Amino acid sequence: MRTQLSDDKTQSDQQELSCPVGERECSVISELERVRQEIAALQALVRTDELTGLYNYRHFLDSLELELERARRSGQAMTLIMLDLDHFKAVNDNWGHEFGNIVLAAVSKLLRETVRRVDIPCRFGGEELAVILPGTTLNAAVKLANRLCDKIRALALETQGQSVSITSSFGVDVYNPTDTDNVSQFVRRTDSWLLQAKEQGRDRVCHAPYPKEASVSQDERDMLLNG
Repeated sequence: MRTQLSDDKTQSDQQELSCPVGERECSVISELERVRQEIAALQALVRTDELTGLYNYRHFLDSLELELERARRSGQAMTLIMLDLDHFKAVNDNWGHEFGNIVLAAVSKLLRETVRRVDIPCRFGGEELAVILPGTTLNAAVKLANRLCDKIRALALETQGQSVSITSSFGVDVYNPTDTDNVSQFVRRTDSWLLQAKEQGRDRVCHAPYPKEASVSQDERDMLLNG
């Protein structure tokens, strides 16, 4: 909501920029436009991780807090995916930190190209990434996580004349409108599934249990059929 209001205000400001004396070329308006473009560029830098092109940790926290509140107000669940590149220290040790940065950038590009425009892909820290999925069920988020896991496994990068493959581990959890966890608690919940994926051998997706379907007794079935 805050982003939408900000966008609307920016569009309104753009429409209002006009020369007060009606000149076609106005140095004051030109200067204001230049300053506004510089501010927009600085705002993008503040919330973006330079290496990966993903949103940074600060933006992750702010966005997740907004989405938790949106879920409680709208009645629609939202989900969080957290992923970690497996044995990334070995990648840096064996091939160098520069190649490690290339791997991170390549995985992040894949992430940006795979998620929806409404999703919020972020660099959580180091080789750990996260995707906030507004208005998304657990089932849909798990399917996306498995697709990403497969794509990362298939990603082969060349260095020193060799092809290097990597794998990743995923944790997925859902935030329902009736939940009361804050941002830190929800992140810990999701991170626990990521930890489970690592403990079970890595290169996999672990997630919260799917919601149980409501069961109907035989008496209730008879009542519905005979009613």
